[in-house]
Amino acid sequence: MTAWTRLYLIRHGQVEGFGNKRYNGQADVALTPFGRQQSEALAARLAERPLAAVYSSDLSRCVYAAQCLAAAQGLQPMLLPEVRELHIGAWEGRTWQELQDAYPEEWQARLKDLVNYRVPGGESLAEMAARVRPAVRELVERHRGADIALVGHGGVNRVILLDAIGAPLTQMFAVEQDYGCLNIIDYFTDGNAVVKLLNG
Repeated sequence: MTAWTRLYLIRHGQVEGFGNKRYNGQADVALTPFGRQQSEALAARLAERPLAAVYSSDLSRCVYAAQCLAAAQGLQPMLLPEVRELHIGAWEGRTWQELQDAYPEEWQARLKDLVNYRVPGGESLAEMAARVRPAVRELVERHRGADIALVGHGGVNRVILLDAIGAPLTQMFAVEQDYGCLNIIDYFTDGNAVVKLLNG
């Protein structure tokens, strides 16, 4: 039995409206046809890797990839509301340009304190991290010595990756997460982690 848990951390595929940068947050936006193709391609890529379990955010853009992955492994995906994207409150579904025009002061305030600023009706990055981290730790412990997959979101995945390399949340945008990307993280019993693949 290996001394680590290997996590295949995936971002959902391309979503409708991708051409204009926006905060989708916890809105249940649909995948584009290409986004579905990305999900299917990831499932095919990992089909030969024996996964003990497939987990996913419960938002449909993630669930599709999880279903593809799980079907290829003869598994059922397990949905975790704890790994939903950042709840961006009143800004949900609005483009970056709209927000900069409508809320210039609030936009700048968030840029100045990315970790603690909370959009009205939403949550801060620190609050999102506080719900994601225990969920990931629990999965890693539950599947010690096995390989598992988790389909998440750009923001959620960045938190997980920053934690793995010991970087602060202030470095959130120093890590890229393209639609349909694959990351691989090995978690060891001594508490250390190694990122084997980033934004693949």
